[in-house]
Amino acid sequence: MIACLFTAAAAMADGHWVGTWGTAPQLVENHNNPPSPGLGNNSLRQIVQVSIGGEKVRLKLTNEFSKGTTEIKAVELAVAKTAGSSSEIDEASTVSLTFDGKASVTMPAGGKAVSDPVYLHLDGRQNVAITIHYGAASSTSVSGHPGSRTTSYLKAGNTTDFSDAVKTDHWYSILALEVEAPEESGAVAILGNSITDGRGSTTNQQNRWADVLSRRLLANEPTRQVGVLNMGIGGNCVLGGGLGPAAVNRYQRDLLGQEGVKWIILFEAVNDLGGAQNGVQTAKRIIDVYKQIIREAHQKGIYVFGGTITPFKGNSYYSVDHENGRNTINKWIRTTKMLDGVIDFDQAVRNPQDTAAMQQQFLFENDWLHLNAKGYETMGGCIDLSLFTKTDPLAADDEEDAYGEVLLWQEAEDLRTETVGTAFREVNDAAASGGKYLLTVNNITNSAPANDANKLVVRFNAPAANTYYIYARVNCPTWDDDSYWVGLDGPMSDFANGLCTNGSWDWKQLYSGYMQAGNHQLNIGGREDGACIDKLCVTADPEPPTGMGGTTTSVKSPALRSHSTGIVDAYYSLSGTQLTAQGAGPRIEVRRYDDGTVVSRKIMVLPM
Repeated sequence: MIACLFTAAAAMADGHWVGTWGTAPQLVENHNNPPSPGLGNNSLRQIVQVSIGGEKVRLKLTNEFSKGTTEIKAVELAVAKTAGSSSEIDEASTVSLTFDGKASVTMPAGGKAVSDPVYLHLDGRQNVAITIHYGAASSTSVSGHPGSRTTSYLKAGNTTDFSDAVKTDHWYSILALEVEAPEESGAVAILGNSITDGRGSTTNQQNRWADVLSRRLLANEPTRQVGVLNMGIGGNCVLGGGLGPAAVNRYQRDLLGQEGVKWIILFEAVNDLGGAQNGVQTAKRIIDVYKQIIREAHQKGIYVFGGTITPFKGNSYYSVDHENGRNTINKWIRTTKMLDGVIDFDQAVRNPQDTAAMQQQFLFENDWLHLNAKGYETMGGCIDLSLFTKTDPLAADDEEDAYGEVLLWQEAEDLRTETVGTAFREVNDAAASGGKYLLTVNNITNSAPANDANKLVVRFNAPAANTYYIYARVNCPTWDDDSYWVGLDGPMSDFANGLCTNGSWDWKQLYSGYMQAGNHQLNIGGREDGACIDKLCVTADPEPPTGMGGTTTSVKSPALRSHSTGIVDAYYSLSGTQLTAQGAGPRIEVRRYDDGTVVSRKIMVLPM
C-alpha cells in the first residue's frame, strides 16, 4: 500500500473547493442498520462515483443523527475497480486521510468531521472506495443514507481484505467528497425524494437521473466542470413526516451548505401530495417553502431551477384532489417569475393520452410512481444543459400569489336550444345563479347519449397550453343521481361521478386535463336522473369556485341558440355570388360568430 500524507492542511485548503459527490444523511431505520458484525471495531469499504475530477480531495463524515460518539481509527481512499459490484481497488492509488494531522478522529453525537486535503488523481465519473476502520461505534443509532443503490462491504477487525466481507446496500457515516477545482467550476445540488434517490435504478450501475445528467454535463465542453450532488432521500417530504428530516428543515444543509454550489434543482413534493388531506392547500404550502429556498439561494448568488412533479395516476397516492395539487405545483413552476429555469420532467415522461399517468414503458414494478432505468435516462436526458451556462441576472425574489385564471363562466340554462339539450328540464330556483338550473330527466347509464337532446356543449378558448379545470355548480341529492357523461373535443367516453352534494348547491369538478392552446369543446351528457346543474366554470385554477361564482362571461351559446354575438353577416345568391345588400328573392345568409362558429341558412325574402 502506498500512503500519500500531506499534513500541512492549511496550505492546501485555500483553493476553490467544489462538491463532486454527496449524499443526504438521516437516522438510519432499524431494518437498514449495519448487519453483523456491525461497525464497532470493524472495517467498512464503501463505493461512490464522483462527478467531476480533480487532483486534490477531502472527505466529510457525519455523526449528525447518532446518539453516541463514533470513533474512527483510520480512513483510506482509493480508486475502485467497479461501481460497487466488488470491493476491489487499485492498491497503488491508496491514500490515507488525516484529520487535523491525525489518522484518527472521534465525532461526538450530532457532530461531523472534515479530513485534511490529500493528493489523489480522480477523473470524471471515477469510482472511489472509502475504507473506514471504526473504533467504538454503535450499529443501532447510525447516521447514514439507506438508499445507496450501491453495495458496501463490512468485515470484522481492522483489515483491508474484503474478499469475503458481508455485503449491505447502504452507506454509513460518509457525507461528501470535494475536489479542488478551477474557479469557474461549480456544483448543482438536487433536492428530491426517492425518484431522485434512484428507486428503480440498477444497483451498482449508477444510472439514476442525476447520474445521467452528470455524464451529459461532462461530455459537453461548456459544462464539463459542473459537479452533481444528489440530495434525494427516499420517502422524504417537503413539509414534514416521511423519512429523514423534512426538506423545509434540511435545505440549508443539503443545498446551501454544499461546497461550490452555483445551481439548485427543486424536485420534491409527491410524498406530501400522496398523504394530503387537501391537495391544493398542501401544494400552496410547498410552493411557499420553494419561495423561501429561492430567496435564500438568490442571496448567495445561486440559480434555482424547478423540476415539474412527475405523474402518479395508478398509484395509491392518486386521487383527483392529489392530482389537483400536483398540477398546482407544476403550473406555478412553469409560470413563476421567481425560478431561474424550468426542467419539465412531467412533460418528458407522461402519457400523452392520459397526462395524469406515466408512460408504461417507464414503470418500475408497475407501481405507477417510480421509474425504471429507461425512465431515468429520459429524465436526465430532457434537461437543457444551457441552464448551467446562464449569465442572466437572478430571477425575482417574490411575486404576487396567483395560481390560476378563469376563462369562462357559463349559465347552464343558456346551453339549451331548440334541438340541443331539450331533454334537460329548465327549473326556476332563487338559489340558482341566474335564477334557473337544468334538471336531468333521463337515466342513460350504460353508454353516453347518442342524441343532442341529452347533451350540453361548452365552448372555450385556452390562451396557452396548460392544465385546465372545468367545474360545475351542481345539486345532486343522493349517490344515485350524481353523475354526468363528459368528453373533451370528442365523444363522451368518460363520466364524472361522485358529485353528491346531499341536497345543497356546490362546485364539483367535471373534467381536468392538459390542453393545447386554442378552441376546445366539452360535451356534457345526462347520465342519472335527478342531477341538477346550475353554472359552469373553466379555469386554470385547480381550486374550485365558491358561492355562485363570477359574472357570466358567455351569453347564450352562439352555436346552439340565438347567436346574439354574431359579428359578421354576409349574403350570397344561390349561385354563390356575394351580394352587397339584402334584396328580394331567395338567397343564402352566412353569419360568422366571434367564437369561430359559422352558421348558414337558405332564406326567401318577398318584395314589399
